[in-house]
Amino acid sequence: MLRLGDICLPSKEVEAFAAVFDLSGFTNFCSKVDPHLSVPEYLSRFLYWLFDEIRTEFTAKGYHKSKALWAELPFLAKFLGDGVLFLWDTSNMTGTRICNIMVSLLCICREYRNTFYREIKMVVGSPPKVLRCGIARGRVFSVGNGQDYVGSCINIASRLQKLTDLTFCFSQRGFDIEQDMEEVNRHNFVEKLVTLRGIGEELVWILKKEFNSLPEKGRELFRSL
Repeated sequence: MLRLGDICLPSKEVEAFAAVFDLSGFTNFCSKVDPHLSVPEYLSRFLYWLFDEIRTEFTAKGYHKSKALWAELPFLAKFLGDGVLFLWDTSNMTGTRICNIMVSLLCICREYRNTFYREIKMVVGSPPKVLRCGIARGRVFSVGNGQDYVGSCINIASRLQKLTDLTFCFSQRGFDIEQDMEEVNRHNFVEKLVTLRGIGEELVWILKKEFNSLPEKGRELFRSL
């Protein structure tokens, strides 16, 4: 009934990179007058834009679209109701490649605010202003014929994208940004300790600028090492 295929098939284990994109304020957007006149239009344009952004970000510079990719595309994309889950297979990825993917996802979040939001607000009233992203690494396990996956890293990524007013956050586990991320990007992040509901304490990297802009109550959620 869930269209997962044969759920008795042996589960396949994959070393993965999970990214959960979330539309901040989407629930309120759906509560506007006559949402059926704006929500389908918004989602159609948003999903097309998001997948096109991923293709563009992952296309090597100097090449025409879809000609040459500098990194693997996600092996799973799943709509979650107010966002999208993406999974990458990291089995044969270097730490540098993984960090570069993460930086590309940060660029997509910024591009939403700087480009897509400015365009879509002329089409539908009061659309979500912010696209957030939470990221974590770990093992995921296939369900049925591989149309769905479960794993703790998916849960962690989902929790991270909901932290206060932050728009971008990733778990420290599995990311050696001191070694694998370019300095021009690395200096934008600060490491903090935070307690995640249902998970416990987690070391995370967040944007310095966003942390400094949080109200005092928001900053209290994060502890220095």
